[in-house]
Amino acid sequence: MKTPKLRVLPAAYADLIIGLTIGLILSAVPMLAHHSFAAEYESKEVTLTGTITKVEWTNPHIYFYIDSKDAGGNVVNYAVEGYPPNTLKRTGFTRDDLKIGDVVTITAYPAKDSSTRVAGREITFPNGGKKFAGPAAGNGPPTTTSAK
Repeated sequence: MKTPKLRVLPAAYADLIIGLTIGLILSAVPMLAHHSFAAEYESKEVTLTGTITKVEWTNPHIYFYIDSKDAGGNVVNYAVEGYPPNTLKRTGFTRDDLKIGDVVTITAYPAKDSSTRVAGREITFPNGGKKFAGPAAGNGPPTTTSAK
């Protein structure tokens, strides 16, 4: 019986295979970092009215902050998470829509960790215009309900 010969790959092929393997592993890291809506937020919607204090129009999600009064009359600064900037821009929602000092009303989903972070849904602007900043619990992409 003949013993099969072991083929040794040239060094260039071995380097290529190692490089591709590392590339595949590293490309999966961003997917692992993305969070699930249901894992972080309640499905019960709340309504907050407050003054915009800060805007962060950056990936992977925008954040804007509002000062709103809680049930006890204390001012609380809420961090409102929204869709990625590119998604919002495609629906007609731009950074210029969020003006520091404007009083807005938002529908949102509170964080499960009881923090002052919420997932924003719909924003009502001072002029009555409304736009979506994020999804309904379990729903698809946003649409603009009326121009600001």
